[in-house]
Amino acid sequence: MKVITRFAPSPTGYLHIGGVRTALFNWLFAKNNNGLFKLRIEDTDLKRSTQEAKEAIMNGLKWLDLNWDQEEIYQSKRIDRHKEIGNELLRLGYAYKCYCSPEELTEMREKAKKEKKAPRYNGKWREKDESEAPKDIKPVIRIKCPQTGSTNINDIVQGNISIKNNELDDFIIIRSDGTPTYMLSVVVDDFDMGVTHVIRGDDHFTNTFRQKHIYNALNWELPKYAHIPLIHGMDGGKLSKRHGALGVDSYDDMGYLKETMLNYLLRLGWSHGDKEIISKEEAIKLFNLDSIGKSSAKFDIERLTSLNAYYIENKKNEELVLTIKNYYANKKNINITNNDLSLILNGMNGLKTRARTINELAEMCSFYIEKAPITLDKKSKKVLNNENINTLKLYYNQLSKLEIWNKEEIEEDIKMYCQANNINLGKLAQPLRAAITGKSVSPGLYELMEVLGKNETLARITNINN
Repeated sequence: MKVITRFAPSPTGYLHIGGVRTALFNWLFAKNNNGLFKLRIEDTDLKRSTQEAKEAIMNGLKWLDLNWDQEEIYQSKRIDRHKEIGNELLRLGYAYKCYCSPEELTEMREKAKKEKKAPRYNGKWREKDESEAPKDIKPVIRIKCPQTGSTNINDIVQGNISIKNNELDDFIIIRSDGTPTYMLSVVVDDFDMGVTHVIRGDDHFTNTFRQKHIYNALNWELPKYAHIPLIHGMDGGKLSKRHGALGVDSYDDMGYLKETMLNYLLRLGWSHGDKEIISKEEAIKLFNLDSIGKSSAKFDIERLTSLNAYYIENKKNEELVLTIKNYYANKKNINITNNDLSLILNGMNGLKTRARTINELAEMCSFYIEKAPITLDKKSKKVLNNENINTLKLYYNQLSKLEIWNKEEIEEDIKMYCQANNINLGKLAQPLRAAITGKSVSPGLYELMEVLGKNETLARITNINN
């Protein structure tokens, strides 16, 4: 049987880290088995679902290259099919109409609360005849769950899990307004889509036990389940925005590479020995559900950033230059000239080892994009006091006579000048860096001057002198 997995997000908010990891695991398992990865948008909650959220989900998956097979499926377009199956369950006697009023349901919950039991429906209309039904109540349709024994799920990740059937009530599958509930829609959609493996968070365990009863009633084959432990924050608490649990698009905005995100999320709860750096191509070959851990993984933003620095440093310079070009075009509305792109390429080795994010790298590249007169940050302005400006004026005369312009000759020239004039190297290098970059921190000074070229370097010093 061909392996088919699915990712089924609700478009009621951003695509968060936990959702992306679930999508990744489903995608990898399908690709590892030469199967299909499908996308289903569960948009039946019309009040909370938004077009913006739908687009954010799909754009996030596309950014990470987690492309789905076939067209995406919208659950809201399949309501008639869900209702058809709900009514079929009713016809077969596996479901029944319930005419309880809101007041009666409230009373049941309050009674359970007093008895310190979980709130549940007491099965009042399970065996009642419809002739007793009140005329002013529109009924819901409830599934008939077994009342004795237990339900077992042989989960790929968690092992054999069971629950006593008396802990599950007869849940609603069709609301009083005729619309199907999530519990029914998911089963029908998974069956119709041919889903063979359901890989999702372990917060769905109760849903799985409930949904199994629908599968059994319809005599449909149950898919295999793999429930993944949820991701927690470093403090062990439920992952939230304060832990860095933002929409995946936010990480793109903050300058994290997609390679970083995929590698990091893969290692959140899955491992292959001690291997830390795993490309997507390697992951497809190595991934299996048996290597998913049973305990919760912790999201560490510092570790993510460190991994991002690794991927930036090891990325080809030409690819980084293109990324920087797109960054300036899309985020700063600046089109970098081919000449400046050439400068950035020449200086990339000195830049990428210092950057932790693409945003940091792009800011460093501003050294090469700006032309005299350049802007100075607060620290650079402070460095360029009258004494230091005078030092630059005196050195300018010697530097302008330098004929061979490379970092070795520049370094030698600066050191010779400092030695001849009995001044500390930093006394000249610090204001020189400030004048040339406008910033207090930059790549290696000599390399930077070489890449900028003699004319631009002298022009920037001249601008300070004036």
